[in-house]
Amino acid sequence: MLDVRVIETSSLGDRSYLAHDGELAVVVDPQRDIDRIAALAGRLGVRVAWVLETHVHNDYVSGGLHLARLTGARYGLSAADDVPFERVPVREGEVIEVSGQMRIRPVATPGHTFHHLSYVLDGPDGPEGVFTGGSLLLGTTGRTDLLGQDHAHELARHQHSSARRLADLLPDGAAVWPTHGFGSFCSAAQADGEASTIGRERRHNPALTLAEGEFVEQTLAGLDVHPAYYAHMGPRNAAGPDPIDLTPARTAGPDELRQRIDDGEWVVDLRSRKAFVHSHLAGTVSLGLDGPMATWLGWLIDWGAPITLLGETPVDVAQAQRELARIGIDRPAAAASGSPEKWAGGRSGRLASLPAALFADLAAALRHGHAGAYPPPAVVLDVRLPHEWRDGHVRGAVHIPLPELPHRIGELPAGPVWVHCASGYRATAAASLARQGRAESGPHRRRLHRRRRRGRADGGLTGARAVPESLPVGRKSEVPHDRTGARTLRNPPAGRASGRRPRPFPCPHSASSTARARCRVSGIKWSVIFAAAASLRYVPSTIARTRAGSAPGQTRRSSPTTAASSSAARWMPSGVCGRCR
Repeated sequence: MLDVRVIETSSLGDRSYLAHDGELAVVVDPQRDIDRIAALAGRLGVRVAWVLETHVHNDYVSGGLHLARLTGARYGLSAADDVPFERVPVREGEVIEVSGQMRIRPVATPGHTFHHLSYVLDGPDGPEGVFTGGSLLLGTTGRTDLLGQDHAHELARHQHSSARRLADLLPDGAAVWPTHGFGSFCSAAQADGEASTIGRERRHNPALTLAEGEFVEQTLAGLDVHPAYYAHMGPRNAAGPDPIDLTPARTAGPDELRQRIDDGEWVVDLRSRKAFVHSHLAGTVSLGLDGPMATWLGWLIDWGAPITLLGETPVDVAQAQRELARIGIDRPAAAASGSPEKWAGGRSGRLASLPAALFADLAAALRHGHAGAYPPPAVVLDVRLPHEWRDGHVRGAVHIPLPELPHRIGELPAGPVWVHCASGYRATAAASLARQGRAESGPHRRRLHRRRRRGRADGGLTGARAVPESLPVGRKSEVPHDRTGARTLRNPPAGRASGRRPRPFPCPHSASSTARARCRVSGIKWSVIFAAAASLRYVPSTIARTRAGSAPGQTRRSSPTTAASSSAARWMPSGVCGRCR
C-alpha cells in the first residue's frame, strides 16, 4: 500500500497531500510555503516527481509552480486552464505513470470550477483513494459560486454529477482526500469528520443521497458570503505566483508604531484576546494567532494596505507573516515583538484596556436598565455572518458582519454598544476596530473620537479585569427572544470561520420534572463583547452555566431541579429546556 501524508493548513481550513512509494512522490494542491513539503520529502527520503493541482485555487496562493521548479518535478494542471507558464496539460483519460508501484488517473469533476480535476491514486492492487480538491468533500461539496453568481446554478448541477461519477468509479473502501472543507470558505458546508471513504460518502453526502434538483436548491440556499480577498487569488494563481518571501520584517520602535497608528494604518496585535483585553497599545486591532487571523485580516483590509504586526515573540510574528503570505500579503511594512509596555515606549498614556462583563449583565441591563457598573446598551451589535444571524439573534440587535464594520461604523448610535459574535474572536476584533473608529470615511472616525473626548466611556479606557479562559455566561433564558421571524435568540452555532463545529453535550435537565423537553442547544457557544461607546467589554465563549449566587468567573452547571422563572418562561422556545436557553 502507498503512503499518503497530509500537510494541514488549519489556519485556512485546507489540506495538501504527499503520496509516495518509498522513492518517488506526488504532491497535490501545495500551499505557498513549500518549505514544509520539502522538509517532509526530505524526512521520508523521497523525491518529488509530480506536482498536481486539482484546480486554479481561489482561497490561497499556490506553491505548486515554485515547488516543481525547485525539485525538478513535472507540474500538472488541467489542459483547459489557460495559463502563461510552462506546465503539463492534464486531461481525463490519460494515466500518469509515477513509478511501477504508483500511478495517477485524472478524472474531470467540474463543479467547484469548470475545469476541476480529481486524481485517483492507483497502487499495486488497484485504486487506494482519490484526491478530490474542491469536488467531493467530507459530508459536503465545494461551493459553486466563486466564479460568480451567474455560474453558481450550473456549477451546482455539475458538482452533483461529478460526485456521483466518482462514487460510480471507485470502490467503497477507497479513501477520499479533499483539499477544502476543514474550515475553508471554499466548501459549501463544514466537513463532516476528519477522514472518509467513498462508501461513507455514499451513505451521508447530500450529493450522493439527494436528487439533483434538491441538491442544487439546498447547496445554493446554504451559501453565505466569502472573504473579499478571494477575488485576488484566482488571477494570481492563473498568472503564475511568485515564490514566497519569509525574510523577517523590519523592526519598528515605539514612535514609528504610534505614527503608523495615527496615520490610520493597520497595526495588528497577534496576542490572544485575553491578553489584548487586559492591556494593548491604543489604536491596534486584535486578530490573534489563536484564530483565523489571515482570513479575517485579508477580508477586512483594503488590498495592498500596509500592515504592521505585533507579537509576543519573533516566532509569533514569523508565524503571522507566513499565514499572510499564503493569501498573497507578502511583506509586512514593519513588526515588533515584546509587550504593550515596550511598544508604548514606557508611556502609559499610549496603553488601553477593555473591561470584561458577563452575558448575564446584558440580561440585567435589558431588564432593569443597568447592570452594576455597566450602562444599558444603546445597541447590541452582532458581528457574525448572515447565516449565523438567520439562525438566531438577540431581539432588537443591530447586525453588521465583521467584514462590513470598517465601512459601517458610522451607523452605530452614540452611547454604549455591546458587541458579540459566536466565539469571542470576531467580537474582540470588532471592539478594537470600533474603539479606534477605523472606517473608510473620515467623518466616521472623527465622530467616534469626539465621543471619547466628551467622556461617554467613563472608566472604560483603563483598569480592565483579566479575563479567564472560560467564564459563565448566565442562563440564555434571561435575555428576551422568540423563535420566529427576524427576532430570535438562540445559542448561535460557532462561526464557519472558526473551522470548528459546536459540540453539544446532553442536556443535564432533560429528565427534570420541571423541564422534560430534550434540549436542542446545550453546549453551543455564546460569546459577547460589551462596549460603552469607545470602550468595549468582552466575555469569551463557554458551555458553562451559572447557578444563582455564583461569583463572577466561577463556572458551574445549573441545578437540574431549579425551575425557570415565570418571566423567563415567556421567552423559552419549545424543545429547549429552561436551564439551557
